[in-house]
Amino acid sequence: MSMPTTTHVVARYPQVNINGLQVHEIKLNRSEDMIAYTTLGTNDLPRAAQFYDALLAEVGAGRAMDMGRLIAYAAGEGQPMFGICIPEDEKPATVGNGTMVALAAENPAHVDRLYAKALELGATDDGTPGIRADAFYIAYVRDLDGNKVNFFCPAS
Repeated sequence: MSMPTTTHVVARYPQVNINGLQVHEIKLNRSEDMIAYTTLGTNDLPRAAQFYDALLAEVGAGRAMDMGRLIAYAAGEGQPMFGICIPEDEKPATVGNGTMVALAAENPAHVDRLYAKALELGATDDGTPGIRADAFYIAYVRDLDGNKVNFFCPAS
């Protein structure tokens, strides 16, 4: 079943800079994007930002928004965003059991580079790069706050 394309402006900002491009609105193409953004909680936003600034640069993403308690990253205008935040309720951020964010990689070598970069930045191993389910090449890490992140691509 095909869904008709409907573009919604989901946010407008005076100066959003995504990889050097000045963006004044964030758009979501409803027929193409199921997820607009995800967030992971942190108890040390500056430390988490330093980690994700360096790691997400490896997939061509940069800071799209910095709202004080939340920093969102995107690879370009209209792309889903990944965020890190101090929880809104101001209680400590905790790791969700069963929660994971998967970041797409170009190929197995790119998965290997992302995994190595994450470890270099202080992440811990949670599953070395390899073929999983006979279809995907995946590596798993825990970020500086213990959140589970994976890097994946098709196995072939």
